[in-house]
Amino acid sequence: MPTSIITTDDLREFKMDLLDEMRKLLLKQKNGGLKKYLKSSEVMEMLQISPGTLQNLRINGTLPYSKVGGIIFYDAQEIQTVMENNRVHNQF
Repeated sequence: MPTSIITTDDLREFKMDLLDEMRKLLLKQKNGGLKKYLKSSEVMEMLQISPGTLQNLRINGTLPYSKVGGIIFYDAQEIQTVMENNRVHNQF
């Protein structure tokens, strides 16, 4: 199996793409296009992350969540807040 090397530029590009997608989704939410609470599958699709990554974000406290009857829910506004609080401003 060939090995792929991921550079810091690749990660920076991924981060910028992720932030752009989040902005688009948040604009949809403001226009009434998104629900207030999202299930894990919806968050994974929205952030383009794997189940393991989502679990790590829960475990390390990055993404707050609520658990009701065995189903995990995430507040879309809290996801937006996390994204804004973790935004990196590059100075080239």
